[in-house]
Amino acid sequence: MDLLLQQVFNGLALGGVYCLVAIGLTLVFGVLRIPNLAHGSLYMLGAYVTYFALTTLGVPYIAAIGIAIVVLAGVGVLMERLIFHPLRNKPHTHHMIAAIGAMFFFQALAQAIWGADFRQMPSPVSGNATILGAQVDWQRIIIVVTAVLILGLLAVFMKRSVHGQSIEAIEQDRTGASLVGINPDRVSMLTLGLSAALAAIAAGLVAPINLLSPTMGVALDTKIFAIIILGGLGSVPGAIVGGFALGVAESLASTYISSGVGEAIAFLVLIAVLAIKPQGLFTKAVAR
Repeated sequence: MDLLLQQVFNGLALGGVYCLVAIGLTLVFGVLRIPNLAHGSLYMLGAYVTYFALTTLGVPYIAAIGIAIVVLAGVGVLMERLIFHPLRNKPHTHHMIAAIGAMFFFQALAQAIWGADFRQMPSPVSGNATILGAQVDWQRIIIVVTAVLILGLLAVFMKRSVHGQSIEAIEQDRTGASLVGINPDRVSMLTLGLSAALAAIAAGLVAPINLLSPTMGVALDTKIFAIIILGGLGSVPGAIVGGFALGVAESLASTYISSGVGEAIAFLVLIAVLAIKPQGLFTKAVAR
Protein backbone atom coordinates (compact mmCIF):
# COMPACT_ATOMS: atom_id res chain seq x y z
CA MET A 1 0.00 0.00 0.00
CA ASP A 2 2.86 2.35 0.84
CA LEU A 3 4.44 1.64 -2.56
CA LEU A 4 1.14 2.39 -4.30
CA LEU A 5 0.77 5.73 -2.51
CA GLN A 6 4.39 6.61 -3.27
CA GLN A 7 3.92 5.92 -6.97
CA VAL A 8 0.66 7.89 -7.03
CA PHE A 9 2.49 10.90 -5.58
CA ASN A 10 5.31 10.39 -8.10
CA GLY A 11 2.68 10.27 -10.85
CA LEU A 12 1.05 13.47 -9.59
CA ALA A 13 4.44 15.21 -9.69
CA LEU A 14 5.02 13.97 -13.23
CA GLY A 15 1.46 14.95 -14.14
CA GLY A 16 2.01 18.46 -12.78
CA VAL A 17 4.93 18.90 -15.16
CA TYR A 18 2.89 17.51 -18.05
CA CYS A 19 -0.01 19.87 -17.22
CA LEU A 20 2.11 23.01 -17.30
CA VAL A 21 3.68 22.08 -20.64
CA ALA A 22 0.41 20.82 -22.15
CA ILE A 23 -1.56 23.94 -21.19
CA GLY A 24 0.97 26.13 -22.98
CA LEU A 25 0.69 24.05 -26.13
CA THR A 26 -3.12 24.06 -25.81
CA LEU A 27 -3.23 27.86 -25.62
CA VAL A 28 -1.00 28.17 -28.69
CA PHE A 29 -3.22 25.80 -30.63
CA GLY A 30 -6.33 27.70 -29.56
CA VAL A 31 -4.97 31.09 -30.66
CA LEU A 32 -2.82 30.25 -33.68
CA ARG A 33 -4.68 27.06 -34.78
CA ILE A 34 -1.36 25.26 -35.22
CA PRO A 35 0.55 22.66 -33.18
CA ASN A 36 3.89 24.09 -32.08
CA LEU A 37 6.17 21.14 -32.76
CA ALA A 38 9.09 23.01 -31.17
CA HIS A 39 7.35 23.18 -27.78
CA GLY A 40 9.43 20.38 -26.29
CA SER A 41 12.59 22.24 -27.28
CA LEU A 42 11.38 25.30 -25.36
CA TYR A 43 11.01 23.03 -22.33
CA MET A 44 14.57 21.80 -22.91
CA LEU A 45 15.91 25.35 -23.14
CA GLY A 46 14.09 26.26 -19.93
CA ALA A 47 15.88 23.43 -18.13
CA TYR A 48 19.28 24.48 -19.44
CA VAL A 49 18.77 28.18 -18.67
CA THR A 50 17.75 27.25 -15.11
CA TYR A 51 20.83 25.03 -14.86
CA PHE A 52 23.09 27.82 -16.18
CA ALA A 53 21.67 30.43 -13.80
CA LEU A 54 21.99 28.10 -10.82
CA THR A 55 25.45 26.66 -11.47
CA THR A 56 27.25 29.40 -13.42
CA LEU A 57 25.64 32.62 -12.22
CA GLY A 58 25.23 31.23 -8.72
CA VAL A 59 21.75 32.63 -8.13
CA PRO A 60 19.24 30.86 -5.81
CA TYR A 61 16.97 28.16 -7.22
CA ILE A 62 13.81 30.29 -7.34
CA ALA A 63 15.70 33.17 -8.98
CA ALA A 64 17.15 30.73 -11.53
CA ILE A 65 13.64 29.63 -12.53
CA GLY A 66 12.63 33.31 -12.67
CA ILE A 67 15.49 34.03 -15.08
CA ALA A 68 14.45 31.06 -17.22
CA ILE A 69 10.86 32.34 -17.30
CA VAL A 70 11.97 35.75 -18.58
CA VAL A 71 14.41 34.32 -21.15
CA LEU A 72 11.96 31.73 -22.50
CA ALA A 73 9.09 34.22 -22.63
CA GLY A 74 11.33 36.36 -24.84
CA VAL A 75 12.19 33.34 -26.99
CA GLY A 76 8.48 32.58 -27.38
CA VAL A 77 7.71 36.12 -28.51
CA LEU A 78 10.60 36.02 -30.99
CA MET A 79 9.32 32.71 -32.36
CA GLU A 80 5.92 34.23 -32.99
CA ARG A 81 7.39 37.31 -34.70
CA LEU A 82 10.11 35.59 -36.75
CA ILE A 83 8.57 32.20 -37.54
CA PHE A 84 4.79 32.02 -37.18
CA HIS A 85 3.71 35.59 -37.96
CA PRO A 86 5.31 35.71 -41.44
CA LEU A 87 3.52 32.42 -42.23
CA ARG A 88 0.12 33.47 -40.86
CA ASN A 89 -1.56 33.31 -44.30
CA LYS A 90 0.23 30.16 -45.44
CA PRO A 91 -0.99 26.55 -45.18
CA HIS A 92 -0.53 24.93 -41.79
CA THR A 93 2.08 22.56 -43.17
CA HIS A 94 4.40 25.58 -43.55
CA HIS A 95 4.06 26.35 -39.84
CA MET A 96 4.79 22.76 -38.92
CA ILE A 97 7.89 22.58 -41.10
CA ALA A 98 9.14 25.88 -39.69
CA ALA A 99 8.52 24.63 -36.13
CA ILE A 100 10.51 21.46 -36.84
CA GLY A 101 13.34 23.65 -38.12
CA ALA A 102 13.20 25.69 -34.91
CA MET A 103 13.28 22.48 -32.87
CA PHE A 104 16.49 21.30 -34.57
CA PHE A 105 18.00 24.79 -34.20
CA PHE A 106 17.32 24.88 -30.45
CA GLN A 107 18.78 21.40 -30.03
CA ALA A 108 21.92 22.35 -31.94
CA LEU A 109 22.21 25.58 -29.93
CA ALA A 110 21.99 23.74 -26.62
CA GLN A 111 24.54 21.18 -27.79
CA ALA A 112 26.93 23.91 -28.94
CA ILE A 113 26.71 25.73 -25.59
CA TRP A 114 26.44 22.90 -23.06
CA GLY A 115 27.61 19.89 -25.04
CA ALA A 116 25.88 16.60 -25.85
CA ASP A 117 26.64 14.89 -22.53
CA PHE A 118 23.96 14.47 -19.87
CA ARG A 119 24.05 17.02 -17.08
CA GLN A 120 22.62 16.88 -13.56
CA MET A 121 21.29 19.99 -11.84
CA PRO A 122 21.84 20.02 -8.07
CA SER A 123 18.66 19.70 -6.05
CA PRO A 124 17.79 22.68 -3.82
CA VAL A 125 16.18 20.39 -1.24
CA SER A 126 16.94 16.90 0.02
CA GLY A 127 15.25 14.21 2.04
CA ASN A 128 11.79 12.72 2.08
CA ALA A 129 8.49 13.49 3.73
CA THR A 130 6.14 10.86 5.13
CA ILE A 131 2.61 11.18 3.73
CA LEU A 132 0.06 8.54 4.77
CA GLY A 133 2.94 6.18 5.43
CA ALA A 134 4.59 6.69 2.04
CA GLN A 135 8.04 8.25 1.61
CA VAL A 136 7.82 11.10 -0.91
CA ASP A 137 10.78 13.12 -2.16
CA TRP A 138 10.54 16.80 -1.18
CA GLN A 139 11.30 17.93 -4.73
CA ARG A 140 8.24 16.05 -5.99
CA ILE A 141 6.10 17.67 -3.31
CA ILE A 142 7.40 21.06 -4.46
CA ILE A 143 6.49 20.16 -8.05
CA VAL A 144 2.91 19.21 -7.15
CA VAL A 145 2.31 22.25 -4.92
CA THR A 146 3.87 24.67 -7.40
CA ALA A 147 1.98 23.18 -10.35
CA VAL A 148 -1.35 23.50 -8.52
CA LEU A 149 -0.49 27.08 -7.52
CA ILE A 150 0.48 28.01 -11.10
CA LEU A 151 -2.70 26.41 -12.46
CA GLY A 152 -4.75 28.47 -10.00
CA LEU A 153 -2.98 31.70 -10.92
CA LEU A 154 -3.41 30.89 -14.60
CA ALA A 155 -7.14 30.35 -14.11
CA VAL A 156 -7.43 33.76 -12.41
CA PHE A 157 -5.38 35.35 -15.18
CA MET A 158 -7.54 33.85 -17.92
CA LYS A 159 -10.87 34.75 -16.27
CA ARG A 160 -10.15 38.05 -14.52
CA SER A 161 -7.49 39.90 -16.54
CA VAL A 162 -7.97 41.78 -19.78
CA HIS A 163 -5.12 39.89 -21.44
CA GLY A 164 -6.48 36.52 -20.40
CA GLN A 165 -9.95 37.37 -21.67
CA SER A 166 -8.38 38.55 -24.93
CA ILE A 167 -6.76 35.13 -25.35
CA GLU A 168 -10.10 33.40 -24.76
CA ALA A 169 -11.84 35.77 -27.19
CA ILE A 170 -9.32 35.01 -29.95
CA GLU A 171 -9.69 31.28 -29.24
CA GLN A 172 -13.48 31.47 -29.60
CA ASP A 173 -13.72 33.76 -32.62
CA ARG A 174 -10.65 35.44 -34.10
CA THR A 175 -12.61 37.55 -36.58
CA GLY A 176 -15.20 38.66 -34.04
CA ALA A 177 -12.51 39.54 -31.49
CA SER A 178 -10.73 41.65 -34.10
CA LEU A 179 -13.95 43.55 -34.84
CA VAL A 180 -14.30 44.61 -31.19
CA GLY A 181 -10.76 45.99 -31.06
CA ILE A 182 -8.63 43.05 -29.88
CA ASN A 183 -5.28 42.91 -31.69
CA PRO A 184 -4.69 39.27 -32.77
CA ASP A 185 -0.98 39.88 -33.33
CA ARG A 186 -0.42 41.08 -29.76
CA VAL A 187 -2.46 38.20 -28.39
CA SER A 188 -0.41 35.75 -30.45
CA MET A 189 2.84 37.17 -29.05
CA LEU A 190 1.44 37.06 -25.51
CA THR A 191 0.29 33.46 -25.95
CA LEU A 192 3.64 32.22 -27.30
CA GLY A 193 5.47 34.05 -24.51
CA LEU A 194 3.13 32.62 -21.85
CA SER A 195 3.41 29.14 -23.35
CA ALA A 196 7.22 29.24 -23.27
CA ALA A 197 7.19 30.62 -19.72
CA LEU A 198 5.01 27.72 -18.52
CA ALA A 199 7.41 25.27 -20.20
CA ALA A 200 10.32 26.97 -18.40
CA ILE A 201 8.58 26.60 -15.02
CA ALA A 202 7.92 22.92 -15.67
CA ALA A 203 11.51 22.32 -16.77
CA GLY A 204 12.96 24.17 -13.79
CA LEU A 205 10.82 22.15 -11.38
CA VAL A 206 11.72 18.74 -12.79
CA ALA A 207 15.38 19.41 -13.69
CA PRO A 208 16.76 18.48 -10.21
CA ILE A 209 15.35 14.93 -10.50
CA ASN A 210 15.98 14.37 -14.24
CA LEU A 211 19.07 14.39 -16.40
CA LEU A 212 19.41 17.24 -18.89
CA SER A 213 20.20 16.67 -22.57
CA PRO A 214 19.61 18.60 -25.81
CA THR A 215 17.04 16.00 -26.91
CA MET A 216 15.11 15.80 -23.63
CA GLY A 217 12.14 17.60 -25.19
CA VAL A 218 11.61 15.11 -28.02
CA ALA A 219 10.04 12.35 -25.90
CA LEU A 220 8.02 14.95 -24.01
CA ASP A 221 6.49 16.26 -27.24
CA THR A 222 4.85 12.89 -27.94
CA LYS A 223 3.40 12.70 -24.44
CA ILE A 224 2.11 16.27 -24.53
CA PHE A 225 0.39 15.73 -27.87
CA ALA A 226 -1.20 12.58 -26.43
CA ILE A 227 -2.44 14.65 -23.48
CA ILE A 228 -4.05 17.40 -25.55
CA ILE A 229 -5.66 14.83 -27.86
CA LEU A 230 -6.94 12.95 -24.80
CA GLY A 231 -8.36 16.12 -23.27
CA GLY A 232 -9.55 17.67 -26.52
CA LEU A 233 -7.72 20.11 -28.76
CA GLY A 234 -7.91 23.62 -27.34
CA SER A 235 -9.37 22.52 -23.98
CA VAL A 236 -7.43 23.75 -20.92
CA PRO A 237 -9.45 21.58 -18.47
CA GLY A 238 -8.77 18.64 -20.76
CA ALA A 239 -5.03 19.36 -20.65
CA ILE A 240 -5.12 19.41 -16.83
CA VAL A 241 -7.08 16.16 -16.50
CA GLY A 242 -5.06 14.48 -19.26
CA GLY A 243 -1.74 15.60 -17.77
CA PHE A 244 -2.39 14.23 -14.29
CA ALA A 245 -4.04 11.08 -15.66
CA LEU A 246 -1.09 10.28 -17.92
CA GLY A 247 1.44 11.05 -15.17
CA VAL A 248 -0.20 8.67 -12.70
CA ALA A 249 -0.75 5.99 -15.36
CA GLU A 250 2.88 6.18 -16.46
CA SER A 251 4.17 5.94 -12.89
CA LEU A 252 1.97 2.98 -11.98
CA ALA A 253 2.67 1.13 -15.23
CA SER A 254 6.43 1.57 -14.79
CA THR A 255 6.24 0.18 -11.26
CA TYR A 256 3.80 -2.69 -11.61
CA ILE A 257 4.40 -3.77 -15.23
CA SER A 258 7.68 -2.52 -16.69
CA SER A 259 9.53 0.70 -17.46
CA GLY A 260 9.01 0.05 -21.17
CA VAL A 261 5.25 -0.05 -20.74
CA GLY A 262 5.45 3.11 -18.66
CA GLU A 263 7.22 4.91 -21.50
CA ALA A 264 4.78 3.53 -24.06
CA ILE A 265 1.64 4.40 -22.11
CA ALA A 266 1.31 7.73 -23.92
CA PHE A 267 1.22 5.94 -27.27
CA LEU A 268 -1.36 3.47 -25.96
CA VAL A 269 -3.54 6.32 -24.69
CA LEU A 270 -3.18 8.15 -27.99
CA ILE A 271 -4.24 5.11 -30.02
CA ALA A 272 -7.17 4.33 -27.70
CA VAL A 273 -8.53 7.89 -27.74
CA LEU A 274 -8.21 8.20 -31.51
CA ALA A 275 -10.03 4.90 -31.92
CA ILE A 276 -12.82 5.49 -29.39
CA LYS A 277 -13.34 9.25 -29.12
CA PRO A 278 -11.07 11.13 -31.55
CA GLN A 279 -12.50 14.53 -30.55
CA GLY A 280 -11.16 14.08 -26.99
CA LEU A 281 -12.82 13.94 -23.59
CA PHE A 282 -13.37 17.70 -23.28
CA THR A 283 -14.15 18.75 -26.81
CA LYS A 284 -13.98 22.49 -27.35
CA ALA A 285 -15.51 24.01 -30.46
CA VAL A 286 -13.25 26.67 -31.90
CA ALA A 287 -14.33 29.23 -34.46
CA ARG A 288 -11.98 30.15 -37.25
